[in-house]
Amino acid sequence: MREYTLHQGTAPLLLSLPHDGTALPEDVASRMTEAGRRVTDTDWHVGRLYAFARELGASVIVPRWSRYLVDLNRDPQGHALYPGRAETALVPVVTFAGESIYAATEQPDEGEIARRKEAYWQPYHAALAGELARMRARHPRVVLWDGHSIRSRVPMFFEGRLPDFNLGTASGGSCTPALQAALTEVLSTHAPGGGDRYSHVVNGRFKGGYITRHYGRPATGVEAVQLELAQYTYIDEDSFEYRPERAAGVQRVIRDLLDACLSYLPA
Repeated sequence: MREYTLHQGTAPLLLSLPHDGTALPEDVASRMTEAGRRVTDTDWHVGRLYAFARELGASVIVPRWSRYLVDLNRDPQGHALYPGRAETALVPVVTFAGESIYAATEQPDEGEIARRKEAYWQPYHAALAGELARMRARHPRVVLWDGHSIRSRVPMFFEGRLPDFNLGTASGGSCTPALQAALTEVLSTHAPGGGDRYSHVVNGRFKGGYITRHYGRPATGVEAVQLELAQYTYIDEDSFEYRPERAAGVQRVIRDLLDACLSYLPA
């Protein structure tokens, strides 16, 4: 079985959902604590949330495996995304709640981390880079959209409640000012006082992870954007149950954002 699924679309838009996977190899799961086996920090149901994107002609890449096996949105050399601030590693050993993922003495050593990078991290990124290259051969510019979600309250990372929509462009480095402005305008039309009433921030706590920062190179025709959603907007955060009545509003905003990407791109 492949480490990921890749749907190749026709539009100059690629969706990456690197934390949608929940699977764990049996030999790894057997060494984990109950907290680890729950894979609580999954970006729950983002694949379902973005399912409509294929109708727009988007390519979509989704991993099979949980981020607890290896985090596809972390630097392969282990460099920090936010130096001086709390974050989890390329191969996490604690959950966002500070719980141990592995039983005592069972944490992966450097050799195992290297093997996981080769077996799970590298195939996803090779496919991601390959799909971007395929798309660039057909389109003068493309947008890589990195879709994420997280519990609305995670004291390890931020105080209080996270805004509903958190747009990251590596502080403006991973896309052009014009695309960032177009997306910000969309979020403003859905802000409190508007139709769907969602709060938002641009380049706040989440400015984009490794994928956004590494692949977003506007000068080469590849622009990258990360969207981090507060999970309560579309699921029950205690049971992780998908709530269609909540998700419908979120999907309207996401569709508007993706439409803005496609409208921005040259024909």
